[in-house]
Amino acid sequence: MSLLFPQHRVPPGEIERHLARQGTLRLLGVDEAGRGALCGPVVAAAVALPPGTDIPGLDDSKKLSAAQREALAPQIRAVALALAVGEASAEEVDRLNVVGATFLAMRRAIEQAVAALEVPPALVIVDGPLAITGLALPQKPVVKGDSRSTHIAAASIIAKTVRDARMDDLDRVFPGYGLATHKGYGTARHKAAIQQLGLSPEHRKTFCD
Repeated sequence: MSLLFPQHRVPPGEIERHLARQGTLRLLGVDEAGRGALCGPVVAAAVALPPGTDIPGLDDSKKLSAAQREALAPQIRAVALALAVGEASAEEVDRLNVVGATFLAMRRAIEQAVAALEVPPALVIVDGPLAITGLALPQKPVVKGDSRSTHIAAASIIAKTVRDARMDDLDRVFPGYGLATHKGYGTARHKAAIQQLGLSPEHRKTFCD
């Protein structure tokens, strides 16, 4: 008798298989990193993969260790038909709010990725419940997409590794906050450093009030 729920973790690919049955193969997956941080940019990645791509170990970046993400990122880059990263700065987060800034970073990544493709994607699939505002391409929001879609999982890993490297750079520019350790998120150490040092130019003022 088959089980209703498999006992082992199923790797991403459910969304691609469902869309392939409908004849939709040219996809662009989009995800972000850093949306909830107190410091640094929101980073979005857009990734197009060949149909049927299978990268062992690929999964939602939050389920992976830093070492696993760093090992997977070059594999994703090696097979991607197109891959691009877009950022929205801390100033843009404060000015637009974090949702608006996230969509801005996503549109920047998508624009670059589409420019690198010979044929535009038939569908943009984005992690989360919200459609990207201001996007002319057909799109589909996918709840828990980074666990269900190969494309979105790949985008989540690229966005996370790029943002982590960016925070390592900012740690050298603005020492004392521990940015390389907590990547700008609101840990007790980070909040204590803000109390002692004040805000850097890379902190989101609306998040640190």
